[in-house]
Amino acid sequence: MEIGIDKIGFYTPDVFIDMEKLAEVRGVDPAKYTIGIGQEKQAVAPLSQDAVSMAANAALEVLDEEDREAIDFVLFGTESGVDHSKSGAVWVHHLTDIQKYARSVELKQACYSATAAIKMAMGHISLHPESKVLVLGTDIAKYGLNTGGEPTQGAGAVAMILSANPRILAIDTDSVSMTEDISDFWRPLHSDYAYVDGKFSNQAYLNFLTEVWNRYKEKSQRDLSDFEALCFHVPYTKMGKKALKALTENASEEDAARLMGYYEPSVFYNKQVGNIYTGSLYLSLLSLLEQGPELAENARIGLFSYGSGAVGEFFSGTVKPGYREHMLKEEHEALLSNRRELTIEEYENILQQALPKDETDVELDTQEAAAGTVVLSGVHSNVRNYTKK
Repeated sequence: MEIGIDKIGFYTPDVFIDMEKLAEVRGVDPAKYTIGIGQEKQAVAPLSQDAVSMAANAALEVLDEEDREAIDFVLFGTESGVDHSKSGAVWVHHLTDIQKYARSVELKQACYSATAAIKMAMGHISLHPESKVLVLGTDIAKYGLNTGGEPTQGAGAVAMILSANPRILAIDTDSVSMTEDISDFWRPLHSDYAYVDGKFSNQAYLNFLTEVWNRYKEKSQRDLSDFEALCFHVPYTKMGKKALKALTENASEEDAARLMGYYEPSVFYNKQVGNIYTGSLYLSLLSLLEQGPELAENARIGLFSYGSGAVGEFFSGTVKPGYREHMLKEEHEALLSNRRELTIEEYENILQQALPKDETDVELDTQEAAAGTVVLSGVHSNVRNYTKK
């Protein structure tokens, strides 16, 4: 029985900044951002869009009534959780009208947790082939103004429906994962912003990639020649190119050229959005499937997931015949092209806003908020209230 991605959707707030303009204001050569980091635009999340609302908006794009009845597991991967106790999945379950006899759980391990959710979903479906699972990767990457991480911020969510007999990507069961206790990136409970040792984190990413790939080759007896394309976790898109170069360093010219040829389409969306942590790998996959040339039936795609702290995994999947009929390319292109560009002043004002940390009630202006069917409308008696338009 094949198990994998049957549907995939995406949401990002409808406001962004231009990276060249940010560079100019920061006194930096724009090429450092657009070429050195590989980012063109950066999505910005106002207070009315958080990890829950973005995930709900992404899910609503793909769910139909049959899905709502069949889904009995909602898995919410994030490192931008809004409550230490209540799962973001519970809110999404309600906001998307999924049938009540479903589990709803939040998972955390930096940028890796959506991959963990996929693996859990596959195990569940193997035991219950009639079931469907909603997997969400949703985050706001936020480092603060005038910081080293500022050009690698972003916001967005990817929603995937996993099922037996998937119509987009069948996920292979052989994979290799690895865990090591390191401090390359972390987000303490007392801080609104992440801490990162950038140089160490980049090297840790590449070390994990190399080690799990070598182990995967031994385990699966596959090599680069068996893959049509590769997708990576992309905290910034230049990292994906570094990863690809590391894997193809000793590859044949044919394999290196083929795999490098898919790089640009696989990061097209990421360049327009920025870092969305748990969703970044799957936004890259979405970008490849929608912006790249149509892939042949059973073409194999390799996927590398990395979450600082750290957990990494290399796994793969094969595309299904007619997969493009089930993609939402036009909708996603419209989502990105219809956004409003913020001035840098507007962006700085938004980035410095925060919900009260005491028991103060707050009402948010949802009319001027980023577009979306679901928005965070306020906090009352310490309870977040979401409005579904």
